[in-house]
Amino acid sequence: MPLRIVFMGTPDFAAPTLAAIIGQGHEVVACYTRAPAKAGRGMALKPSPVHALAESFGVPVFTPKTLRTDEAAIQFDSFGADVAVVVAYGLLLPKPILDAPRDGCLNLHASLLPRWRGAAPIHRAVMSGDRESGVMVMRMEEGLDTGPVALVDRVAIGAEETTGQLHDRLKALGADLMLRALAALERGSLSFTPQAEEGVTYAKKILNDEARIDWSKSAREVHDLIRGLSPFPGAFFEADLGKGVERVKVLRATLGEGSGAAGAVLDDRLAIACGDGAVRLIEVQRAGSRPMAADEFLRGARLAPGARL
Repeated sequence: MPLRIVFMGTPDFAAPTLAAIIGQGHEVVACYTRAPAKAGRGMALKPSPVHALAESFGVPVFTPKTLRTDEAAIQFDSFGADVAVVVAYGLLLPKPILDAPRDGCLNLHASLLPRWRGAAPIHRAVMSGDRESGVMVMRMEEGLDTGPVALVDRVAIGAEETTGQLHDRLKALGADLMLRALAALERGSLSFTPQAEEGVTYAKKILNDEARIDWSKSAREVHDLIRGLSPFPGAFFEADLGKGVERVKVLRATLGEGSGAAGAVLDDRLAIACGDGAVRLIEVQRAGSRPMAADEFLRGARLAPGARL
């Protein structure tokens, strides 16, 4: 028998799970997401990916600023949901919301808990050079990603893989994992295991200052920062390219050869010296321009060997 589900999610990462749940025949009685935000040059209000998808399926959409009111709790309870499915929603759920569905709230989280609890688990895993990631379905508690885990799928992180690439793999994997969890819930066979008490780390939001490349760090650390922040927000350096100092995002790089003063351009193929070793820039983006390969970038930028970034 199909489940009555309240879905709660916002970004592109959450959309495949919503589509999969509807495609499986479950009854999504309401969708909670963040309110439309201004975007683009015209700063028009743009609904979240989950908002747009839910409306295309005719699912009622709600965008409260907070769930910490009696009115919000009463409305949520009125849906009579068997379970709430939460995927990167963006608001904390207070106890009345957590307790409202018959079988509680299931959260899809993009890390191997208890490592990388919090807002940016995919970014932090890649930035830290982790070799493994995954998705987990857990039952939500009032703590931050502290609930017991039901199901997990693990994946290796490629040595050159970016956050964007890992994100796209995990969102598809996560949708399938949540379907498996809901199927087990229907059968009454979904069980949970408490998280380990050791190995807890927190994936705090990415700060703007973190995106500036520190060339004094090792080549491995610089490489992991670049792929961990690609495509968004993008690791960057600043340099005079012939028309004054500009900011340049680095979207792809690889470990290179050579050595020199940190931040020095080592050759005409954009090998840059780090504190230990070097990285070679493969794809960059000047402010206001499109992403481009290193050789195309160098045709329009004065950045000769010996220059310092």
